[in-house]
Amino acid sequence: MAAALDILPLGSVDVSIEVRESIELVIRQGRKLRFEVEPDEKLASKDVFSILDQFKNRIVPEPSDLRRVLEYVGVRSWSECNKEIKFLDAEIGFEYSSADKGDAAFLSSLMAFMTYCLCVLFDAVDSTSIITRQSENRNSFEVLRYLNPDDFRCPISLEFMTDPVTLETGHTYDRSSILKWFSAGNATCPKTGEKLRSTDLVPNLALRQLIWQYCSKNGIPVAELGGRNRDITRTVVAGSPAAEEAMKMVANFLAGRLEAGTNAEKNKAAYEIRLLTKASIFNRSCLVDAGAIPHLLNLLTSTDSLTQENAIAALLNLSKHSKSKAIIVENGGLELILKVLKDGVKMQARQHAAGSLFYLASVEEYRILIGEIPEAFPALMELLNDGTGHGKKNALVAIFGLLMYPDNHWRVLAAGLVPLLVNILTSFEREDLLTDSLAVLATLAEKPEGTIAILRTGALHSIMGVLSSSTSRAAKEYCVSLLLALCINGGGDVVPLLIKNPSLMRPLYSILAEGTSRASRKASLLIRILHEFHEKSSSGILAPGHQREQFVHTLFGAVGMLCQTDTLFDS
Repeated sequence: MAAALDILPLGSVDVSIEVRESIELVIRQGRKLRFEVEPDEKLASKDVFSILDQFKNRIVPEPSDLRRVLEYVGVRSWSECNKEIKFLDAEIGFEYSSADKGDAAFLSSLMAFMTYCLCVLFDAVDSTSIITRQSENRNSFEVLRYLNPDDFRCPISLEFMTDPVTLETGHTYDRSSILKWFSAGNATCPKTGEKLRSTDLVPNLALRQLIWQYCSKNGIPVAELGGRNRDITRTVVAGSPAAEEAMKMVANFLAGRLEAGTNAEKNKAAYEIRLLTKASIFNRSCLVDAGAIPHLLNLLTSTDSLTQENAIAALLNLSKHSKSKAIIVENGGLELILKVLKDGVKMQARQHAAGSLFYLASVEEYRILIGEIPEAFPALMELLNDGTGHGKKNALVAIFGLLMYPDNHWRVLAAGLVPLLVNILTSFEREDLLTDSLAVLATLAEKPEGTIAILRTGALHSIMGVLSSSTSRAAKEYCVSLLLALCINGGGDVVPLLIKNPSLMRPLYSILAEGTSRASRKASLLIRILHEFHEKSSSGILAPGHQREQFVHTLFGAVGMLCQTDTLFDS
């Protein structure tokens, strides 16, 4: 009460003199009082600081001391402990978004304390947490049905917000947009025009989560949410010495459970590694150093669907770490992951396996090794054909990564991938799947044999349709790259078909004006090819037999112009 009254703007409150005097009396009395901590609170606080000091000094705390603290704060199950970790993580996010970050280190220590308890003290992941998580997902999607997607757009930029923040007026804006508004000298709320007494920004975590779920459900590519780029430091380091040492203890404990635990303990350890490796780069580093990867690979042969899924999901997260890729490959991981991709017990395990291959394919040596395994591309195509949205996307990005090695092009064509990709263009799939399919087709079209395979499917009309109708700039730009490659490698047979579509020029000029520099140059080259060929044909200068010769002449002139500034193809 004293703290609340201390910040009460009494001078601006319209009350009687008697009420004002009563308030002032309470304020004076409140200031005289000292804040007293209960004896039990003091003991619990002392225990917490003692345990944090033990972590800092690399001393494993006694389980009885940990349980005493958890009992005092009312944490009695795995799910309750995990709930506290999520709460602390949100609080750390608030601290990192503030200017001073004063309590971030202490909150990181507390989060590491709870994480250690989660992994070490509880024997099982209680079913309540699984049911709650499934219920939360269902409820979130129910909520999305009744929301207007326009509410997810920043009133200033009109784009989907990636980091929504709320002003004192209650209106929400994307952080970057409102900061530009303030830096331009404005001290008002853009929507109401009301003058702001404070320009403090409060992160709107609930709205940010809804935007992420909406975009994920509808295949809308949105920049990384949650301020990850801004707060990258907190994912790379532990946040405090106590948190660092506690996480190393957790990693060693979980690696030991994977090696020598019961089947149930191994599954729980794999699940907790899955959660930890998703949370931060520092966690991945600790688990790699603790030797968790070989034990996770051993679990891929498990016939238990949950164990296999948790193990491959954990490996997917670990494969993002620079040191982990070599460890996975050196321990026979490629064959094991491909086995899960082909014959995984659950579809979720298969799609995680495809994601793992994508990260492994970022290393040139491993792109070659994966491509030389006969089952690799057929297995990815099977997932692309039969999988769900996430599975198809993982298959596409894995194929795209593998195509960075030129010899994999003919392997993909031999496996019959092109008809599957063209089918995605015509089946009204998610926007991100359509864009990824165009990216793979554009890469394949860079070689003459790829162009031939694409033209044989009759895909030209579909590609032009996507260019004219898609709302995705990335999809349109891949269409331009693809059409340009088809013109170059397809000869004069392609250009006459493009000229017959008058609606093609409008999106090409739009990309020329608004696209990226590379996309603009490709659009410019494609427009020049079409214009010059059309002018020669319509003027009667070209006899039908001379069209191909004139096309080659036009093409080489245009390509020469582009090559003065940039390479023809890029990915």
